[in-house]
Amino acid sequence: MHVEFFLLILSLLFFASILTDKLSSRFGVPSLVLFLLVGMLFGTDGLGITFDNIGLAQAIGTVALSVILFSGGMDTKLHEIRPVFKEGIVLSTLGVLLTAVITGVLIWLIMKWTHAGAMLALPTALLMAATMSSTDSASVFSILRSKGLRLKHNLRPMLELESGSNDPMAAVLTTVMIQVVQAGGQPNVWMLCLNVIGQLIIGALLGFFAGKLLVWLMNKVNIENESLYPILVLTSCIFIFSVTSFTYGNAFLAVYIGGLVFGNSKFAHKRSTVNFFDGITWLCQLAMFLTLGLLVTPHELIDKNVLILGSLVSVIMIFVSRPSAVLLSLSPFRRLPFKARVFVSWVGLKGASPILFAILCLAAEVPNARLIFNVVFLCTLVSLLVQGMSLDKMAKWLGMAEDNEPRLAKPENFDIDLPEEIKSVATEIRVTEDMLQHGSRLMDMGFPQNTLAIMVKRGTQFFVPTGKSVLQDGDALLVITDDEQTLQATYRQIEENQRTWKPAFLDDTVDFLREFIVMMRENRRIRKQKKKTKKLGN
Repeated sequence: MHVEFFLLILSLLFFASILTDKLSSRFGVPSLVLFLLVGMLFGTDGLGITFDNIGLAQAIGTVALSVILFSGGMDTKLHEIRPVFKEGIVLSTLGVLLTAVITGVLIWLIMKWTHAGAMLALPTALLMAATMSSTDSASVFSILRSKGLRLKHNLRPMLELESGSNDPMAAVLTTVMIQVVQAGGQPNVWMLCLNVIGQLIIGALLGFFAGKLLVWLMNKVNIENESLYPILVLTSCIFIFSVTSFTYGNAFLAVYIGGLVFGNSKFAHKRSTVNFFDGITWLCQLAMFLTLGLLVTPHELIDKNVLILGSLVSVIMIFVSRPSAVLLSLSPFRRLPFKARVFVSWVGLKGASPILFAILCLAAEVPNARLIFNVVFLCTLVSLLVQGMSLDKMAKWLGMAEDNEPRLAKPENFDIDLPEEIKSVATEIRVTEDMLQHGSRLMDMGFPQNTLAIMVKRGTQFFVPTGKSVLQDGDALLVITDDEQTLQATYRQIEENQRTWKPAFLDDTVDFLREFIVMMRENRRIRKQKKKTKKLGN
């Protein structure tokens, strides 16, 4: 294939995926599902693009997942996860293990009792379950943030912590079970346990110290070209993953903890770095889901064995193994009500991570690897459609969703982004004609204290206002406040005044009529009193 033609196809794939993101908000379908469907549409059974390079797919998925986990760690705030740290860690370790064991054993038992009993041995069933035992970080981050859910009981940071930190555990279980299957199903249990614990410890330590080193590097290295700082962080992310792999640690855990340490530290050029990783994370999600969509062969998904087993596994994971694992894992934590635990069990979203782990089975050429891949792919689609599309509805039904307070609009005409250390909030207010009826000067707007209008855009011109500056219809105000809630209330009051405002002369007329009526009543009372006095005198 010529390079030009390859780039043309690649650009069309990305264009199609980006444009389908608009359908996500309109129809409530997770955008990640649409990315997968675009890949399938262009694939073997669609427009005919043949992609069967397992090694390349594994490489793309591994790099993309590393960047997504590092970015997820950067976005996770320690002050938010600290109250739910124990719950999140238990879910990401014990919860993953219980999910894999319960799912694998149930699959093996059910298939043993049916005519398909000889299809999967117990180690193979456990391997299939291990690939799907974690919740996918990209799916959870994407859906929770796109839905804009405000959850009670600190559920959102706990779910993001779980999804960001449980992929490493699933990766360890998958690699261990691949070794078990290849060894004929007779493993040394103690050696396997030590192997798992060792990988997690090495990954956690290397991730922590690598994150600290990266912070020091960002603050000490003086690079003349500032645009290279985000590239330095991206390179460091890949470096952390590679070094940890060579030291037999858990590389996925290392990049997540490295991102967590790095993102919660102060370092130079933080704003540009965070913005860069927001874009590069979406690029990685696009690349990973498109690659996985191209890799699958859709007609294999409708095979009888795949459909039956995929449907069976989906039902087991959504309604049995995931809820059981969550309830058992969270049983020591009494502060979480039962409905909160039910909601946590519903957020067992699958995504690219299970498919990537299934690719490891293909690369290792374990028995029934293609069946495992197709079943995992089908279960991922079912999870994203069933659980992803109903996430907000389930939160409201269980009473876990808080009322969404209207957020202040982000500045569109002013390129400003305040550092996290500054607790002030920048917003933009569009001046309308009704807002000027009570006075056209800036001081007449009635902003609360600790709120400052620092810039006005009028047409294509910008100027710094004073209290006596006269505003016009269509002006854009850049406002900074220390009290977001008070400013929200003031802005809502301004909007309310727009709807209930009456011209001033009407108010004066009403006051005049009211005073006139009072005066007439008083005169009538005086006349009655005089008549009464006159009668008594006669």
